[in-house]
Amino acid sequence: MTIFGEIRTARLLLRPLVEADRETVVAIQTDPRTNRHHPERPDAAESEVKFDSWLEDWAELGFGYVAVIEAATQAFAGVGGVQLREWSGEKILNLYYRFVPEVWGRGYATEMARAVVSWADRTLPQYPVQISVNVDNEPSLRVAKRLGFDTYAEAPFDGALTRHFRRG
Repeated sequence: MTIFGEIRTARLLLRPLVEADRETVVAIQTDPRTNRHHPERPDAAESEVKFDSWLEDWAELGFGYVAVIEAATQAFAGVGGVQLREWSGEKILNLYYRFVPEVWGRGYATEMARAVVSWADRTLPQYPVQISVNVDNEPSLRVAKRLGFDTYAEAPFDGALTRHFRRG
C-alpha cells in the first residue's frame, strides 16, 4: 500500500526510499558535517537501524521519508519528508530533512518541505505537521519560518534544546 508516489518540484524528484538507497543515506546520516547541531553523531549501526525503520514505514503506512533527487543531474541530494510519530501523547507528522553538504544553500530543504507539507495537508489532514529544530541550527530555523510555521513549544530533545514548530 503506497499512498505517496512521486512528487516533482521545479528542481527535485521526491520518491520513496528503497533498499538501494541504504549506503547513501547512512553516509549522509553519519557525516559529521550533517550532524553539527546534534550532541551525538549517530554511528553506522544506529543509522542502519533507523533506515530499516524508515523502510518499515513505507511497507506499513505507504509513506515516510523520501529520497530527494536533483532532477537535472539525477544526483542523490538528501533525505526528507514526514514520518508519523507520537509527541507528547499526540500523533503528528514529523517533518525531517538532511542533505549532502555539497547542495546546502540551494533552497532544497524549503522546496522539498513545501511539496511534502502540501501532500500531507491533502492526504493526511488529521495529523498536524511539526518541525523540531535545535535552537542553534539557524538555517533550519529559517526554513521553518519560510514555510510559515510558528513556535509551538521549546524543550530538551536528544540532548539539546529544541524548538518545535507548527502552523498557526
